[in-house]
Amino acid sequence: MKAGNASGRSVLSNEDILTQVQALLEGPQDDLQRVLLKEILVGVLKLGETPLDTLDLKILNRTLKELRYAFRVFYRYRDRPKVSVFGSARTQPDDPNYELAYRFASQVVQRGYMVITGGADGIMKAAQQGAGRENSFGVNIMLPFEQGANTVIADDPKLITFKYFFTRKLMFQKEANAIALFPGGFGTHDEGFEVLTLAQTGKSDPQPIVCLQAPGCDYWDRWHEFITGQLLSRRLINEEDLSLFKIFDSEEAAVKEIETFYRNYHSLRFVDRQLAMRIKHRLSDDQLTTINQEFSDLLVEGSFEQRGPLPEELDELALKDLPRLVFFFNRRSAGRLRQLIDRINAFSALGNGTTRAEGFPPN
Repeated sequence: MKAGNASGRSVLSNEDILTQVQALLEGPQDDLQRVLLKEILVGVLKLGETPLDTLDLKILNRTLKELRYAFRVFYRYRDRPKVSVFGSARTQPDDPNYELAYRFASQVVQRGYMVITGGADGIMKAAQQGAGRENSFGVNIMLPFEQGANTVIADDPKLITFKYFFTRKLMFQKEANAIALFPGGFGTHDEGFEVLTLAQTGKSDPQPIVCLQAPGCDYWDRWHEFITGQLLSRRLINEEDLSLFKIFDSEEAAVKEIETFYRNYHSLRFVDRQLAMRIKHRLSDDQLTTINQEFSDLLVEGSFEQRGPLPEELDELALKDLPRLVFFFNRRSAGRLRQLIDRINAFSALGNGTTRAEGFPPN
């Protein structure tokens, strides 16, 4: 039976725990979720084999709790595309960038997206006002100042409060189909550079990253000058890395960029050494030839092949009818991969094959 604790939450008895563990161990061995849960359980048991500080265990315990709860909150909305919005908590309502964030969020919601913000004031509140409470997530952080939940998302079931930045940033990235950066301080740059680092190193799937500034504001222009004048000029990044993000001074242009990114591109999946890029419309023979000519530098061998799903992809039945562009990707040119996606989306006419209806990007 379940007992209660001082906080009023139910706590599993030892008997309940043993019953659940036994059911897990006796379950089907070909059930991947059960296999993973068993590995997690074994990992927990192994913690007793190595001397650890109490603080280490507290970090592990809190991390698992935070992620478990966040996964549960987002799971209900897993079929809705989402945009993560970053920006300063200090931006005032009379700031043009506040108004821009409001309009941007309003427009992406009209196109079926939900909005994820840090849940505080400033740009975050503006975005959630534009999106509306029902289309907003707040991914808040416990700080001694400045970061309490704004009035739009306060007390909403979709407000999640984290103790650790790394678990919070994981959810921002994992759940997003697009990233929008507005002017902000150290936190915005921390989040923005992490997003760019994950994109550049191929640790995250390609997605549109838009940097927005109000007309007359040069925030991202000056940032871009630093990126090109210091990082690019010193060869600390490659020129193709500049393709990972784009700067806009209007909500219409930024929203169009997000929509254009998913015009034909759908998603991708690595299968051993091959990359299967799912697209919504088949390419014509001429278009495929163009891709092979312009992007041969992405290949470690062979050529771009248009085909149906690889056998390993058949576990995703909802995607089985999508055409694929399959190739042996060098795994080091994320900027060029983004340029390939832009090229596919830019073809003026659909190919000769089957045409599928436009849809939202996958979560």
